[in-house]
Amino acid sequence: MLEYKFDTQLLISGTNLSEEAINDYITQNIESDCLLAVGDDELIKIHFHTNTPWKVLEYGASLGDIFDVVVENMERQAQGLKG
Repeated sequence: MLEYKFDTQLLISGTNLSEEAINDYITQNIESDCLLAVGDDELIKIHFHTNTPWKVLEYGASLGDIFDVVVENMERQAQGLKG
């Protein structure tokens, strides 16, 4: 069994976005691992593993428009099922 089962990815489009601030917020407020938050002040890509993907979707939506959202269940994938 995986500690964090949802592979969560999304893009955030906005203004004055900060990789560092986003990384810090997620690290301090959402249990996860394998966090990547990369981009510039107008577009950030987030990729991480968590059990509560809705929390980062809410956070991302508070910063700007979220799109290209992908949430995959890695436990199902490991069992050969669709994620």
